Amino acid sequence: MNLPRSTPEAQGIPSGAVSAFVRAAEAAGLELHSFMLLRRGRVVAEAWWHPYAPQHPHVLYSLSKSFAATAVGLAVAEGRLGLEDRVVSFFPDELPEAVSDNLEAMTVRHLLTMASGHAKDPFEAMNWGEQNWPQHILAQPVEHAPGSRFVYNSAATYLLSTILRRATGQGLLDFLGPRLFEPLGIARPTWEACPQGTEIGGWGLSLPTEAIATFGQLYLQGGVWEGQRLLPEGWVEEATARQVDNASPEGKNPDWQQGYGYQFWRCQHGAYRGDGAFGQYCVVMPDQEAVLAITSYVDDMQAVLNLAWEHLLSAMGGEALPEGADSSLPALLSSRAIALPAGSHPGQVFRQTYRLEHNPLGLSELALETTPTGGVLEVKGADPPHRIVWSHGDWALGETGFLRSGPSKIAASGVWQNEAELTLKVCYYETPFCPVFTLALGPQQLTVRAKGRMGFWEMPDPLLEGRPQ
Repeated sequence: MNLPRSTPEAQGIPSGAVSAFVRAAEAAGLELHSFMLLRRGRVVAEAWWHPYAPQHPHVLYSLSKSFAATAVGLAVAEGRLGLEDRVVSFFPDELPEAVSDNLEAMTVRHLLTMASGHAKDPFEAMNWGEQNWPQHILAQPVEHAPGSRFVYNSAATYLLSTILRRATGQGLLDFLGPRLFEPLGIARPTWEACPQGTEIGGWGLSLPTEAIATFGQLYLQGGVWEGQRLLPEGWVEEATARQVDNASPEGKNPDWQQGYGYQFWRCQHGAYRGDGAFGQYCVVMPDQEAVLAITSYVDDMQAVLNLAWEHLLSAMGGEALPEGADSSLPALLSSRAIALPAGSHPGQVFRQTYRLEHNPLGLSELALETTPTGGVLEVKGADPPHRIVWSHGDWALGETGFLRSGPSKIAASGVWQNEAELTLKVCYYETPFCPVFTLALGPQQLTVRAKGRMGFWEMPDPLLEGRPQ
């Protein structure tokens, strides 16, 4: 995976438009982690906000759905399954005792278009200790006739992943490997799986930014890559067309009102996209011959698209432009960084262990040891203990399982606000999340508060409390 590079001007885009996009996003408080802009098959601008970096994968959340749908399209072209196949035919052992007419009528196409007939995502009623996800989903009521309405539904994508596995004998990663990932030069993708080992489909795929851009470029090129047809003839047009109306009565967020395809959203300006929670985007602009890949942590996903339309799409002309109109762009793009935690108190030597009060994380002990240049925080109660190594005034790279279901790569930085208050910023740089922890270190009490998110989980306030040992 190594897309050709060019300059914005060579592809008809003023460098100033790219600078304006980046500056406007930062001014609006939109936390971008990376972006890559392609035009006519060439990367014309790219940036990563340190410690995010080109080589690191990033969790895609629901942008994963567009990859899952692509696998379904490939399986259909190979005759492994059909869009009109009944969903119930793939689950003879997981069906409820009474199969409703609406469940009986549900097809693969209905799952692809988020028109399964459910009034809400069946995952909303999931007990996440459940071992048999298909059985749970199929037991949920199907209130409406399939195809009659759009309801965004990650369980539908999980069913597609399971159907693919049962129809082909392979999971999403193995199936897409020789058909998509390897021809595109995408190495070592990972995908979260359910307890039965099936990739979740609706979320859980992790890829570097350039892989997202490459996927978008393949779709822009109609499924052809380096002269080889990777996607079935006509699939791109069908998958990205308006297959179902998704307009809501509120009419907010216009790029969520333009129609829905096969796990792709239609956009304004004739564009379409795959996207994921907290601001993961693969935007394809056919009329402009452009692709925009973004990873980020944002609450207002429409705001990012608004800036892309305003500053990037609107600036794309036809002819090459004179070079050098904005010579500051390379320096701007190469110097982006996530802000370090703010504070002016000098680093200090501190060592203390605390017995933690009962908490939902099941943690029992916190040990803090610091020097003027950094420190180590270790939390016990997990196996192995959670450990965060941090630097004062810089990022320290490491790995931790704190607030995650498994080890995660992190960059951590800390700063003292005063002699009894420490701020730690921990950037889980393969995810969207960079939470900030404040440790109030009183003589008789430890209080740890958290600001930011870790997925969809609402962290309690305070996060942890304890007493010195």
